[in-house]
Amino acid sequence: MRTRLAHAMVLICVGFAIPALAQDAKRAKPCSAPEYSQFDFWVGEWRVTDESGTFQGTNRIVKILGGCALQENWNGAQGMRGHSFNIYAAHRGTWHQTWVDSNGGLLLFDGGLEDGRMVLNGQTPAPDGPGTVEHEISWESLPEGRVRQLWRISRDGGTTWNDAFVGIYSRKE
Repeated sequence: MRTRLAHAMVLICVGFAIPALAQDAKRAKPCSAPEYSQFDFWVGEWRVTDESGTFQGTNRIVKILGGCALQENWNGAQGMRGHSFNIYAAHRGTWHQTWVDSNGGLLLFDGGLEDGRMVLNGQTPAPDGPGTVEHEISWESLPEGRVRQLWRISRDGGTTWNDAFVGIYSRKE
């Protein structure tokens, strides 16, 4: 009788465990949606030049937090350093970047993939008076595994734009 009772208890436990395990298997791994990989073309160790080939700095982009975010580690040729954290904010359906640097700079950007380019936009107070400065930074994958970053700014609400930085990223050997 005890053996039958023990077997029955095991079957009951297994009966409850199988649906629970099936539910766990159905749960997606955090940050596994395809959107979290849209910016992966930027991941790597980079040597950055301007369009004329003048060295601008190095950048190391790594996936962190189990693939949920990208961390940028910039070392400029003139000594300025900066870091950014980039994440796909699923609840908003957009990418977000927070940038901080050794000059005390803080930039907040939002956007997403547009025609194969990652395009992020933000605003800062104008440094020389009233108003704001509009920022648009885009990254696009180039042939041979390179990446082009274009940072444009507008001081007139987006009517006219000027290039603030154009970087060509080449993978370090």
